[in-house]
Amino acid sequence: MVRKIVLTGHKALTTVSKPVSKVNSKILSLIADLTQTLKVQKNPEGVGLAAPQIGVNLRIFVMLHNDKIRPIINPEIISVNSKKVALPKENGKEIMEGCLSLPDYYGPLQRSNKIKIKYLDLTGKQKEEEFTGLAAQIVQHEIDHLNGIMFVSKLLEQKAPLYKLEKNEWVEVELI
Repeated sequence: MVRKIVLTGHKALTTVSKPVSKVNSKILSLIADLTQTLKVQKNPEGVGLAAPQIGVNLRIFVMLHNDKIRPIINPEIISVNSKKVALPKENGKEIMEGCLSLPDYYGPLQRSNKIKIKYLDLTGKQKEEEFTGLAAQIVQHEIDHLNGIMFVSKLLEQKAPLYKLEKNEWVEVELI
């Protein structure tokens, strides 16, 4: 079922999510809802969606990776490359990070370009996996959601600008 994405200011987005104790039919149904909700996002398109973004504070997210939507349950960071980079350029233009819970706002956030996590798959089996590039950015963004952190907070830490997309133009927004 497609669920409504909650917007900035909703309590679920600033609450640390609880771990999933068991992968059961209720959890699988939630993952199906996250998947369907992510699939229908067109303006803006999304590449990841965390359970808190639909008002559920459980440590689950789905991400678009290699043209498939993958669920990640109870992610734990094992290692992170200390070198931080902005998203790679596409067609000569800088790609900026955005969020479905804060539509039309973007920023040149720098994140580690490599992250290794352990997590549970759909069967409840523990896995370890390393992500690089855009996939690493997505994983870090979604784990932030599970920890009650919005990307704007990271922009503030990095003293990076926030932009709003208005009529296909980037307009800088003042961060306080």
